[in-house]
Amino acid sequence: GAPFTSIIQCRLRSALMTLDPRTPVLVGVAQAKQRPDDLSEAVEAVKLMEQVVVAAATDAGAPALLTKLDAIGVIDGAWAYSDPARLIGDAVGSPDAWTLLSATGGNTPQSYVNAMATRIQAGDFDVVVITGGETIWSRRKKRAAGLPRDLTEQVDVDPNERFQSEVQMSTAFEAERGLEMPVNFYPIFESAFRHSRGEGLDEHRTRVSELWAAFNEVAVQNPYSWLREPMSAEEIRTASPSNRMVGFPYTKSMNSNWNLDQAAALILCSAEAAEAAGVPRDRWVFPHAGTDAHDTYTVSNRRDLHSSPAIEESGKALFAMTGTSVDDVDHIDIYSCFPSAVQISATELGISLDRQLTQTGGLSFAGGPLNNYVTHSIAAMVETLRNDAGSLGLITANGGYLTKHALGLYSTEPPSSPFAATNVQEAVDAVPSTDVDEAYVGSAEIEGYTVMHDADGPEKALASVRTPQGARTWANSSDPDLMASLLSDEGVGRTANITSEGELQLV
Repeated sequence: GAPFTSIIQCRLRSALMTLDPRTPVLVGVAQAKQRPDDLSEAVEAVKLMEQVVVAAATDAGAPALLTKLDAIGVIDGAWAYSDPARLIGDAVGSPDAWTLLSATGGNTPQSYVNAMATRIQAGDFDVVVITGGETIWSRRKKRAAGLPRDLTEQVDVDPNERFQSEVQMSTAFEAERGLEMPVNFYPIFESAFRHSRGEGLDEHRTRVSELWAAFNEVAVQNPYSWLREPMSAEEIRTASPSNRMVGFPYTKSMNSNWNLDQAAALILCSAEAAEAAGVPRDRWVFPHAGTDAHDTYTVSNRRDLHSSPAIEESGKALFAMTGTSVDDVDHIDIYSCFPSAVQISATELGISLDRQLTQTGGLSFAGGPLNNYVTHSIAAMVETLRNDAGSLGLITANGGYLTKHALGLYSTEPPSSPFAATNVQEAVDAVPSTDVDEAYVGSAEIEGYTVMHDADGPEKALASVRTPQGARTWANSSDPDLMASLLSDEGVGRTANITSEGELQLV
């Protein structure tokens, strides 16, 4: 009520009076989607990024910030610009800004915030923009219609800095056995998570579809969502011509959707720069702390397929750094490319799956613009926190195959200690990994599996299996009877035979 709000505002004013001028603060956010009936009105990706950067400055109530940018960090995308931050800086009036281009990974937006907030706290930068954008939908539509594309040519222009480095997150052996894409790995994680809970196939599919229906409800209310049509849990889990099975147990509506045109931007300042620019205090949202870590870069070496030591250790460090616990968190956005990512993350962080776990509606419905989803989730979280003064928000980010992770805590109240970000990799690396036996032939136990479908039905079963020595290997099968068995009865824990060709045979 009003008295409580007044108390919060008084506390905030008091805290701001003694605020370290180097304290990093998010002051402006913006999101955009374009889906014009007239395709000629659709702009290219860098133009969409320029639009949201300008809109973020407007959101901050300080358009003059655009001419004071010290750094512009762009999230890598499905386009060919070699230094898009330079194009953006030139367009908005900061041609001398330090330019950054990220590596691949959905973790990068939160990792950017962790790194840029640290550099603001240290005095390296005062005003930073983080942005990303994709125009995959309009590009495909224009190509199909035979329409020309307006495209800014930019080659041989390098950014001032490469943010993070590219890493190999899959192996030739995995690809040889049929595991090449997220749609192959995440449903396998799902089966392993299901088995770890002791759930039956039907019970599990019902529960997961209800989880995803709760995400859909949020997406329907989000004006920036790509898909805003209501879907019931039954509609989500039931295969149909418009919602075919992809990788069992996931229908199309349980997969990340990247066929879209979306962009988002964040403006991060030092408190003194925000004050000097005249940003109203009701726009300020403070990053309190951040963490980064990765699980084994290759899935083949994971301890198991239903957990994430990196998320567990990151969460413990995040709450320890801020003197908080998961029970203090009021609002959450868990990275949601597939249901298994949400469930594993929430479990490692001690968050009930019955809570609202998204601010956007998730990557299936709100949209998954390749590496840039978390820029949207942070922007949405900022709006949520502005409307709930004093509350605490948690962001999780995930890159690869549940591989690279970044977490962040945010609030309209300043942190009790200077912003800090930490990498907990040393603790994660202490967790035992698993050996791979690429040449294994013989009896083994199925650890996780999926059955991939094409438009005509089941196409190939893919499985992770553990040898009697505890090593992991991968196998597959296109046998109709085997696939039918795995679709109707739990396959995890069953004994199988692996041939020299890597064929899976149920015993």
